[in-house]
Amino acid sequence: MYQIDTEIAIPNYALAPDMITGSKTFTINKANCSVNYRLEDFLVPHRKDYYFWAFVKDGSTRHWIDMTPYKLKPNSFYFTIPHQVHLKEEAKPLTGMMLCFTDDFLALEENSLLRQLPIIQNPDNGHELTLNNADVVFIEDMMERIYQENQTTNSNWRQSMLMSYMRILFIYLSRLYTEQFSQKDTVHDRVLLKRYLSKIEESYTEHHEVSAYADMLNISAGHLSEVVKEQSGKPAITHIHERLMLETKRLLFHTDQSIKEIAFGLGFEDASYFNRFFKRLSDQTPAGYRKHIREMYH
Repeated sequence: MYQIDTEIAIPNYALAPDMITGSKTFTINKANCSVNYRLEDFLVPHRKDYYFWAFVKDGSTRHWIDMTPYKLKPNSFYFTIPHQVHLKEEAKPLTGMMLCFTDDFLALEENSLLRQLPIIQNPDNGHELTLNNADVVFIEDMMERIYQENQTTNSNWRQSMLMSYMRILFIYLSRLYTEQFSQKDTVHDRVLLKRYLSKIEESYTEHHEVSAYADMLNISAGHLSEVVKEQSGKPAITHIHERLMLETKRLLFHTDQSIKEIAFGLGFEDASYFNRFFKRLSDQTPAGYRKHIREMYH
């Protein structure tokens, strides 16, 4: 049964150093029918400040990403981006591999291509890829190669070999992503939109107007609005509102912060205006949403 954590803040977890190399930007581990979570880890909302990928060969663990529950299925691939809210509801024996990496890893010059791929950009907010038999064989083999190469710390050209395998895996997963979600190649035709969304992610608690982001991007608000509408199908202001609504719902669902605390934390100076803003976009007050969503999953 779902319970609500009473802590006001949602903790943010950094990537633990790799046990073999000590790297703080990249790790890969295996799970072999074991459950290593501590009891106190369950039903506690948290964020990860890194990308988390899991190839599930077998298992049925139940967990949450933001406000959506997932029950892991065999022969599936799961992926999340930094700062989403995770919650473990139950853990059963799991077989598979977990690969984690940070924004610093993607910022390396040799990894610049990876940052642009759909599996990283995640424009359709997906979290699960369904795999056929050929996909399972390919992904399992490639992750095993990455795992083994990561173990051989003294081998010649280890880093080059590791990155070659990683690029192949990222591109393969991006093809699956495109097939299962967007059905079109969006890597090259939405550059300004990606920059705009990136700026929103950095500053949505401080800036709520399109003009502020236009200034950051050194273009006019009118041009930004026109291009964003063309590239996304949504008005530019909608993207700001959607990010504010997502964070509001996370905090209403996962914390006991007051409505006023949430409003001020998201950059609203007037709590009553925040209430009107939320109701206009969701047809519910913040308090009404919190009551409804907790009753639904309690």
